[in-house]
Amino acid sequence: MTESKVSQRSKPKAASGAAGRRRLSPIGRKQQIVEGAIKFFAEVGFDGGTRQLAKQLGISQPLLYRYFPNKDDLVREVYEALFVGRWKQEWSDIISDHDQPLRQRLVTFYLRYTDIIFDPQWIRIYLFAGLKGLEINLWWSQFVDQHILRRIGAEIRRDNDLPDIDKVAITAEEIEALWIFHGGIFYQGVRQKVYAAGPGLDRAAFVGIAVDTLIAALPVIARGAVVAEGKD
Repeated sequence: MTESKVSQRSKPKAASGAAGRRRLSPIGRKQQIVEGAIKFFAEVGFDGGTRQLAKQLGISQPLLYRYFPNKDDLVREVYEALFVGRWKQEWSDIISDHDQPLRQRLVTFYLRYTDIIFDPQWIRIYLFAGLKGLEINLWWSQFVDQHILRRIGAEIRRDNDLPDIDKVAITAEEIEALWIFHGGIFYQGVRQKVYAAGPGLDRAAFVGIAVDTLIAALPVIARGAVVAEGKD
């Protein structure tokens, strides 16, 4: 046997096509699709189609449909991964930790919360979903209402010796004031990550001012709303 034949036989064959790609488990493939969809929708918005997404992921469209039979299923999974999946239960515990002053709790919570939501992908997908009329915004608004705003409203009432929300339901006036506060913090992220307009204050100082404003204003609003409700 000649040296050239031995050399050729000993050389491994080059991997090509699908055989050369790392084979993913079903869980791994689904995660790859979701992560790719987050990046894709954040870049092009929700007008981007599944064919284009599959091409960007390097998979076939039928394979994508094997995991997500329609685009709505994929959008729901993007919401679960990017929004609900990044929520941390300990954040709720921070808001309700009565061993700490209320201001400190709220500042700590919002600094940790904005560490997550000030991600450009998070903000862009939230805005693109709103423009497209998808339910992502409704789902997240309901989540925020239950897990953040009503909890903060209850703590501010407690801190000011106002009726517990289990006895006197939180009012529409209080909820709207809380949305003004919460939305103002979110908009600082929009200014930075979408408009590239640097705010005059760093995030910690901005959150501190927003919290101080809420703590000063909401008890006044709550007292007026509770008194007015009691007269009805």
